[in-house]
Amino acid sequence: MTSLQRPHGHTPTLFESLSNDLAKRVCGEVRFDPGSRAAYSTDASNYRQIPIGVVVPATPEGAEEAVAVCREYDVPVLSRGGGTSLAGQCCNAAVVLDWSKYCTRIISVDTEAATAIVEPGIKLDQMNCQLKPHGLMVGPKPSTHVSCTIGGMIGNNSCGSTAQAYGKMVDSIRRLEILTYDGLRLWVGAADDAELGRIESEGGRRAAIYRGLRDIVARYADDIRTNYPHIPRRVSGYNLDSLLPENGFHLAKALVGSESTLVTVLRAEVDLVPVPAASTLAILGFDDIAAAADAVPAVLEHQPAALEGIDDRLISLEP
Repeated sequence: MTSLQRPHGHTPTLFESLSNDLAKRVCGEVRFDPGSRAAYSTDASNYRQIPIGVVVPATPEGAEEAVAVCREYDVPVLSRGGGTSLAGQCCNAAVVLDWSKYCTRIISVDTEAATAIVEPGIKLDQMNCQLKPHGLMVGPKPSTHVSCTIGGMIGNNSCGSTAQAYGKMVDSIRRLEILTYDGLRLWVGAADDAELGRIESEGGRRAAIYRGLRDIVARYADDIRTNYPHIPRRVSGYNLDSLLPENGFHLAKALVGSESTLVTVLRAEVDLVPVPAASTLAILGFDDIAAAADAVPAVLEHQPAALEGIDDRLISLEP
């Protein structure tokens, strides 16, 4: 742990006090030094925002305590994945939680159900390597699969080239263990009317959240059905359509893609797919992009795992 050091008699500033309290209470690393803040001010995008500080929790419980301290100081928090996002999602004037150093465990694997419970900091390739002996893998595969984390993939609803076969990350999420900023910790997933009634009858903060979400659905269901575009790779905005009754009121799926703006994800239960027995690459050449697009329906009849377009410009730029 580290904290800001000042001469004896110095009155700590707000952020100095925050850093010191985090260092006292959080199991993990607390980094408020200029170098760490500069290092975490960027992701793979052109955006730059210097954070308040950085916490590297050793466990999800350490992250829970970090959020509690930040709540006491009324400062925002931001969960960071692998730092590979392209639109500034990992940058903010907040206390950044970096899960990728310690919270990298696969908690359990159910080979019969083809599911795994994991911590958010595990990298996709690392997870798939550990799953390989079971003949299973995570379906979505972004181009940054060496570095991107499962938590980051949940945050931005990643898909990658294999979306053709396996869809987006939202299609692979069964349940999430989440933490709200006000301290409520719970597992969420799909819920039928009976389950929703039971939750609301228990009262408390959890019931209030579910009641509020049901009110949103009751008020805007027709608008959501009408205006949410039915396209395979829709990854922008909140997945309010996952809360529709016909979609099982799936709160975990509704939170995928919310970019740390709604909850902090502590653990995830992920649906897995069989590792393909073999793979083959077919390269097709076309005179122009329009001709390539016209050929897509015929290609889809063969159920490709991935489908990518590469133009001559990209090839010419390769060394």
